Amino acid sequence: MRTALTIATTIALTAGAISAQSPSFQTGLYPVMERANCRSCHNPEGVASATRIHFPAPDAPADKIEAFGNSLVAVINRDNPNQSLLLQKPTARIAHTGGERIKPGSPEEALLKAWIDHLTKLSDIELNVAMRYREFEDEGSGEKAQDAELRRLTHSQYNHTVRDLLGDQTDPASQFPPEDFVNGFRNQSRGQSLSPLLIEGYSAAAERLAKSAFRGGDTHGLIPCKPSVACRARFIKEFGLKTFRRPLDPAEQARYEKLMATDANNANAADFLKGAQLVVEAMLQSPNFLFRLDATSDPKLKPFATANRLAYSLWDTMPDAELFAAAQRGELSTRAGVEKQTRRLLADPKAHEALDEFVSQWLRFDRLTTSSKDRRKFPLYTRETANSMTQEATTFVSDLVWNNGNFMTLFTADYGHVNSELARIYGVTAPAKDFDRVPFPSGSERAGLLGEGLFLAMTSKPEESSPTARGLFVREQFLCQHVPDPPPGVNTNLPAVTEAKPQTNRDRMVEHATNPTCATCHKLMDSVGFGLEKFDAVGARRDQLTLEFGSGKNKHTVNLNLDTSGVVAGIPESQFSSPAELGKVLANSTQCQECMVKQYFRYTAGRMDTLADRSLIHQVSEDFRKSQFRFQEMIVSLTLMREFPEAKGLSNVAGNH
Repeated sequence: MRTALTIATTIALTAGAISAQSPSFQTGLYPVMERANCRSCHNPEGVASATRIHFPAPDAPADKIEAFGNSLVAVINRDNPNQSLLLQKPTARIAHTGGERIKPGSPEEALLKAWIDHLTKLSDIELNVAMRYREFEDEGSGEKAQDAELRRLTHSQYNHTVRDLLGDQTDPASQFPPEDFVNGFRNQSRGQSLSPLLIEGYSAAAERLAKSAFRGGDTHGLIPCKPSVACRARFIKEFGLKTFRRPLDPAEQARYEKLMATDANNANAADFLKGAQLVVEAMLQSPNFLFRLDATSDPKLKPFATANRLAYSLWDTMPDAELFAAAQRGELSTRAGVEKQTRRLLADPKAHEALDEFVSQWLRFDRLTTSSKDRRKFPLYTRETANSMTQEATTFVSDLVWNNGNFMTLFTADYGHVNSELARIYGVTAPAKDFDRVPFPSGSERAGLLGEGLFLAMTSKPEESSPTARGLFVREQFLCQHVPDPPPGVNTNLPAVTEAKPQTNRDRMVEHATNPTCATCHKLMDSVGFGLEKFDAVGARRDQLTLEFGSGKNKHTVNLNLDTSGVVAGIPESQFSSPAELGKVLANSTQCQECMVKQYFRYTAGRMDTLADRSLIHQVSEDFRKSQFRFQEMIVSLTLMREFPEAKGLSNVAGNH
């Protein structure tokens, strides 16, 4: 942080002098670059995120925009300005992923050249500040991460919490209105509003759960003592701690004691349980139950906020008795105490359940389980097949994580976890036990997730594969890059395939490459998807595209050769022609490795990463690499960095654990 503050101070002290002596970037070249939409790729989540150009936020102040303008000195040639990347790339004089953004010979190019000329004349102090701008950005630009103080329990967390609190296994949240995906996950704080239907669902569930909790007596052992006045107070104190995941304050204790006393004569067991039922129902409808305490300025509650963060991140449920005890003993205020609890929680089966929930959302199982395929073309594909595909992916990821494998094997493994449903599609012999590991045939060109049915079927249409959807999924889920939405009014339909003009997807999508409105974004996606065209809409391998025309006696087929050459624009030397080859590109890509950290961060933090999180993510990514990409160690590193942001990684991340 000391370095970041030094850079920030230097920028602040010199900004006035620079702007007084220099042309204005904000009113000159900056609007040109904005109109050229350079920002869409040159941002932390853009395709050009790995380059040296990151635009500041759209609402950035003038001094930061000017500082960004001067930082472009990193991509100019001060000795030969005309050979500067800043000139050569946007004018497409040399290969540029974004294509031509500024027309050679145009007034816009004149502004670009004038700014390059200005950058060649920066003074030593200006040059020093400009060259350190990116370092300042990587340190978080002096900003502080802001987590939400309260986060609503997700439906999954609600079910798991009432299971552990009341022993209820009925999954009541399955009756609540479905949750929306925001930023790729269902648990993002920005999408956690309370609709009238959800409030009604909470009320009905609380009533049912409270009745069930005491049906047939205290069958779940919620009452810790023999019914009495003293027991009433103890029950409320202990049950309240677990339900609100923090101690009750005196006013809350008194309020619930009064509520319970309404129907309790303090000696009659039946009336005592009626009063307890009222308390349970009331607490389950309280915001203190429905929302997690994730951050607080109250020193008395901070240990419990930490316990909440650990439990819901690692277990997807409430803290257990040992975690509450650690909070009460003050152990969660130390790095050693948090690491001890983190590793304990990871060793519990609940952590497996929580990981499965993360995987199902990150890999968007919902897209497959709610889709359908043309049964005439794909008779082997059924609803059971879709469920088998999600189970294979879950088993695959779990095996890598809990057996401490190299997590980047996710993209390169030469095996799958299949059952009889998948064996028919993959062309392998079904194992004796469902979802046992089975090697892919040597010539199949399958590897890892990219060769599994989940990815290939989910990113396809009902009747055919979709290079665009496959490329978009790789960009968003595995590289954490955002591809801009298409402009409004653009026709996204492909030309129909006719008997007179049979075409492959690549031929049909030539419009994407030639139409300037489409080309910029589509070549980022389609160039990835084309390399996966050896696999059809259900993930079966094919050497040619077979098209059927006519019907009955007039039915015939046309076989077309497939050009499966692909490239991941933005990653050097990333040409490939199969899932196996693409898997190697991704596994060796620092963008992909860091994306694994980002995705888990976004899920556990309940928000997108921001400028202020860059330093944390870079450090956790470094720990991830040092651990030989062991996912459990990444979880420990991320947990410690979030709890103690001033620390610098794990001391022995690749050591004794």
